[in-house]
Amino acid sequence: MSGKALVVYLMAGRETPVLAEAAVAGGADVVELGFPFSDPLADGPVIRAAAERALAAGMRTQACLDCLTETRARVGDTPLVPMTYSSLLEAYGWERFEADARAAGATGLIVADLPAGARPGLRRIQLVAPTSTDERIRLAGETTDGWLYLVTLTGTTGARAELSGGLAGLAARARRLTDVPLYAGFGISTPEQARAAADLTDGVVVGSRALQEAEAGADALRAYVASLRHALDA
Repeated sequence: MSGKALVVYLMAGRETPVLAEAAVAGGADVVELGFPFSDPLADGPVIRAAAERALAAGMRTQACLDCLTETRARVGDTPLVPMTYSSLLEAYGWERFEADARAAGATGLIVADLPAGARPGLRRIQLVAPTSTDERIRLAGETTDGWLYLVTLTGTTGARAELSGGLAGLAARARRLTDVPLYAGFGISTPEQARAAADLTDGVVVGSRALQEAEAGADALRAYVASLRHALDA
């Protein structure tokens, strides 16, 4: 990976391996793979709707792990990061989930509602927000797996008209408290927003808008991701 990192979020589904391959072809450095959950508190309407469709199509944990295996076969060495919620791991088994996900090709894990310090034996990417204390940011940086996910705003995921004004302060605090790479997500949808966020951090995560583009197919997603890649490399 060179320059600014581009993480693209996709919901696990039958078509996801092909979409992930298209995202990587467009310039994604990491694919975040959503494992659907019935009450995704951090997610806005686009990701919620995608989760509902996935669940209606039968995408339970084992089907998602199978999707992860198929995606790994299509994207080579590209990092794949499942993202889900604690209840799913509780039901499946915490250690069993981590072992099975990594066996299926996961290179990381995000549990959106599991705070830093909880379940210290579970390797995962930690999230911090503008409301996080310095102590929480420091702990998250010490325990995160590879990079720290900066939630740019207080609220749910989803495209926004403007980049959150809270990112600059959060990024500055995180730089002061930890030396791990910082990737910003939530509310980033346009190439201009991606560039602005990347000026403050080491990479960006794009979810809701990527899912919307993916509804039009792999070619549309590839073109959209390429526009983000171009902005980050400019």
